[in-house]
Amino acid sequence: MNPHPSPRQPSRDQVRHVLNRRAALRVGGLGMLGLTLPGLLHGEITARAALRRIAPRARSVIFLFQWGGPSQLETFDMKPDAPEGIRGLHKPIPSNVPGLWVNERLPRMARVMDKVCLVRSVHHTMRNHNSAAYYALTGHAPPLDDIRLKDSQELFPAYGSFVDKLAPSSRPELPTSVAFPHVISDGSVTPGQHASFLGKQHDPFLVRRDPNAADFSLPELSLPAGIDPARLAARREMMQLVDRQSRLLEHASVARGLDAHYDKALALLDSEALRNAFQIGNEPDPVRDGFGRSTYGQSCLLARRLVEVGVKFVTVYFDQSIGGQNTENGGWDTHGFNNTRMFPIIEGRHLPLMDQTLPTLLTDLDERGLLDTTLVLWMGEFGRTPRINGNISRDHWPDCYTVLLAGGGVKRGFAFGASDQHAAYPTEHLVRPDDLAATVFHLLGIDPATEVRGQGDRPVAISGGRVLHEIIA
Repeated sequence: MNPHPSPRQPSRDQVRHVLNRRAALRVGGLGMLGLTLPGLLHGEITARAALRRIAPRARSVIFLFQWGGPSQLETFDMKPDAPEGIRGLHKPIPSNVPGLWVNERLPRMARVMDKVCLVRSVHHTMRNHNSAAYYALTGHAPPLDDIRLKDSQELFPAYGSFVDKLAPSSRPELPTSVAFPHVISDGSVTPGQHASFLGKQHDPFLVRRDPNAADFSLPELSLPAGIDPARLAARREMMQLVDRQSRLLEHASVARGLDAHYDKALALLDSEALRNAFQIGNEPDPVRDGFGRSTYGQSCLLARRLVEVGVKFVTVYFDQSIGGQNTENGGWDTHGFNNTRMFPIIEGRHLPLMDQTLPTLLTDLDERGLLDTTLVLWMGEFGRTPRINGNISRDHWPDCYTVLLAGGGVKRGFAFGASDQHAAYPTEHLVRPDDLAATVFHLLGIDPATEVRGQGDRPVAISGGRVLHEIIA
């Protein structure tokens, strides 16, 4: 059922040697470039910021981050011929693309596979959630694989923050990047969710309210009674004058970042387009029902409404907690907490949510003529072990997993890369998160080789990956 041939498989040691060597060179280079210095708060675009012009294929990105790590063997890379204990409890079903099979628990997804591109050979070596998620959210390998990896100004920014820095929205009343409805964490806040050394003015516009709540609203986008935008802007100009007179803006780097951050906030207060986009209750009930009356379902609907008005980068977090303790909440990290079992949990919550929301989003975008210019990226921080553990669950597995892309210039009904007979290691076209990042930037018209400058005028590339031209239409 695998549409790809099975060339000679690289050994586990070979794969690790190549990846570890690259990681060592990259991490060592970061130290030489001075990334540990606080002055990197002010990244400046270098003269090489536009090494070459790239025609954008995507105007917007919807990044559906599957916190916790979904199993490739229970979604898009099933191995029905593998031995018991590896193949899982579900059967594959054919999709509307010959050779692309999916889990029998994803029948609606099977009907839209002609809209998607699968990358089945994503690989890295980070086995802890915070390290792996940081890698996925930024496209840069962390300095270490440690459950204690904490957020820091020394680490790289989120995708959307780079986009805001290098290719911001042409409409100043709209944020370039929006993230919701959670801040994810595993013991500590997971790095890679904000602008880091680029400065707070490039942080995503973060929304921590539930779009599925009956009273969902954004009061921060409404001015207090009796205050109009012109009056508030005048008050802001007075504050800036005082700041300049006190030379605060000349000497306080953090304050300069906050100053631009506040200016953006003022623009949002007067943005009718943004206010209207967040009025999710204006959607017809059949549309809201189609996405699913869940936090995740309504978040995906809100993502569509935002790209529809011109927001360039939208990040939707599947959940804020890594582990699915029951069928009511939690991410994809369902590998045996408190003697739970993975399969009833994902059967009760994760796969039904996925099968309702993802096909609906793709179809809705397509019918509105938005899919060709909106890149949808569905991925977690890693996959799951081929072998089922003693708790009838699968553990963390970054060695080989599947990422789904759709729209925004990628091929439709296409699979790239392949895994071995157990979905354990890539057998062709090894892909790193760095390569996915480079491809996303490229599709947005941003050269992945673009550099920003830190303290000492030292350049740092926004991506060290290879653009996956093979998946671009």
